[in-house]
Amino acid sequence: MSDRIYNVLFLCTGNSTRSILAESILRKDGRGRFRAFSAGSQPKGRVNPFAIKVLKSADFPVDDLRSKSWEEFAAPDAPVMDFVFTVCDNAAGESCPVWPGQPMTAHWGIEDPAEVEGTDLQKEAAFVAALRYMKNRIAIFTSLPLNSIDKLSLGTKLRDIGRAEGSTNGQDKAS
Repeated sequence: MSDRIYNVLFLCTGNSTRSILAESILRKDGRGRFRAFSAGSQPKGRVNPFAIKVLKSADFPVDDLRSKSWEEFAAPDAPVMDFVFTVCDNAAGESCPVWPGQPMTAHWGIEDPAEVEGTDLQKEAAFVAALRYMKNRIAIFTSLPLNSIDKLSLGTKLRDIGRAEGSTNGQDKAS
């Protein structure tokens, strides 16, 4: 097995919820094989409090999570990404910066739990569902034999992950 550590960037427009959830999940579940990052095209500047709450309650790390611009990862001194995943439909449709190293990309859109209206319990339930969908996708991703699979097959598998339960159909808003 390779000792290589892969850099993974999760993108969403606001970088306050879905991409933050993904970053935290991969930090913990990446088993030292991955370095997780998240960013947004139009970062909100703060992480959604419900995201922090559900991550903490599921025992995922929340230290150092912050809403930040994807421009940080397009800079010359930024880590070179191996994978870039969009997790909201808006970010998937935007013109992304050119990522050094030509990373593999895929769209893993899920509905924005921050758009749910209702009681705090209903809102929290939406965040828990988003966490579950993202955790399932990341579990599939981390189990792929990355060092022994060809790029074409890997690209197909990454896109298939994005069509898993909870995927969006181009109807979500920025998070």
